[in-house]
Amino acid sequence: MEVINHSKSISLAMNLLPFAGIAFLWFIAVVRNRLGDLEDRFFATVFLGSGLLYIAMIFTSAALAGGLIRVLSNAPETMTQAGTYALGRAQIYQTMNVYGIKMAGVFMFSTSTILLRTRIAPRWIAFLGYALGAMLLLSIGIIVWVPLVFPVWVFLISAAILLENRSKVIGASRGSDLAR
Repeated sequence: MEVINHSKSISLAMNLLPFAGIAFLWFIAVVRNRLGDLEDRFFATVFLGSGLLYIAMIFTSAALAGGLIRVLSNAPETMTQAGTYALGRAQIYQTMNVYGIKMAGVFMFSTSTILLRTRIAPRWIAFLGYALGAMLLLSIGIIVWVPLVFPVWVFLISAAILLENRSKVIGASRGSDLAR
């Protein structure tokens, strides 16, 4: 079985996944920090809740996959004959590609609304978030690459925040140079 041949690589990826979750939590904290007093309780609650549920779904899927791989590497014939392998794969798929991806879509909608109302990021990123969020909410396994739009969109927001902060720092240092 192909999974058994790549079990060490897959296990390494599974062990790195918590760091992606930590980075996403950091992203949520940065966005909430930028909101400051502009934070709307309703959308902030949906934003935080959907983000935390997304991470929970990712971690649950990874834990199920890790357990499946561990058992599969020890007793592959027992798992495949009993149908346990098929059941495990179906559970992982449902958890990640149905529930996790839907939470990512809800996160994109709530974040886009917050971005439009507070203008802490470019408007085009918010509108792109609505479109991509709708794609995540409405497509279930139709297009294989669709889940990749979420991390790309989060990267766009992160880059916009970093570039804005960099321009503020450069502007502040130029202002202090002029004052001398």
